[in-house]
Amino acid sequence: MIHWFRSDNTAPACPEILDALLDANREHAAAYGEDAWSLRLDAVFSEFFDRSVRVFPVATGTAANGTALAALCPPYGAIVTPAHAHVVRDECGAPEFMTGGARLLLADCPDGRLSATQLVQVLDDNPANVHTVQPAVVSITQATEFGTVYRPDAIAELAAVAHRRGLQLHMDGARFANAVAFLDCAPADITWRAGVDVLSFGATKNGALAAEAVVFFDAEASRGYEFRRKRAGHLLSKMRFVSAQLLAYIETGVWRRNAAHANGLARRIGEAAGSSLLQTVEANEVFVRLPPPRAAALRDLGFAFYDWGAAGCGEYRFVVSWNQDAADVEALCTALRSGS
Repeated sequence: MIHWFRSDNTAPACPEILDALLDANREHAAAYGEDAWSLRLDAVFSEFFDRSVRVFPVATGTAANGTALAALCPPYGAIVTPAHAHVVRDECGAPEFMTGGARLLLADCPDGRLSATQLVQVLDDNPANVHTVQPAVVSITQATEFGTVYRPDAIAELAAVAHRRGLQLHMDGARFANAVAFLDCAPADITWRAGVDVLSFGATKNGALAAEAVVFFDAEASRGYEFRRKRAGHLLSKMRFVSAQLLAYIETGVWRRNAAHANGLARRIGEAAGSSLLQTVEANEVFVRLPPPRAAALRDLGFAFYDWGAAGCGEYRFVVSWNQDAADVEALCTALRSGS
């Protein structure tokens, strides 16, 4: 028996999402986002964020991040981001490709979070002139690749520096729901109220089925984005099947329920890991350092998880999914406590 802790991408879609798909599948509907579900997105997301927004569904997080950054950054521009960000390590150069060649300026962030001080340093170290790339965007991940969460004041500090220097702030929200659930705040508190300009809104990892979106908090900034989405191959002909998921994800409240469940179980694993824990558990990811023989023993017991960091460094990642069985978590906790 395999106990899945490799990634929240391994989990199935949740029942509310499947019900929404079945409902959208009952009859014919207009194509390319002209269907009744897609036409409701702006209003539903505007209520969710307590602000008028423009929403553009896409099928993958890579497409959301790449096209969002392309809308904000010219080919001769630069994107400031943590060195371990998903847009750096896990998207096969998509941001550079979709922007037409923009450069990523990296900051070393041991806990995954870029600070305002670090942002200032990166910008000061890369002064812009006619011979250099022009810093245009700051991109942060919420929750981060290390499972840590940006507080509203930290985001506001980053936004203040970015906007003062003429940059815009993009948030990769692949695990956005987990961050909101941890902070117990309103979605607006860690987005536009804190100064975020554009959000890549993730649902797939938290119970949806290939459903992501790009959210613009300023409608004017979205001008022309629809053409970038089309050119990137993400104006889906049967868009209703993505839009219906996004509507159900928000309107049924499963976004918060699923995230809170995963977060809570992850905290239990973090407590069991004790001194092996590498980062404070704030979302649904747990990072530990173990002797390789201990990791091998856990795998022999059926626990599936990823190696992390440099090869052979003894760092590992466990991810709790929206539907994780508490018994699986308890078994892992027991094994961690016992040294198995």
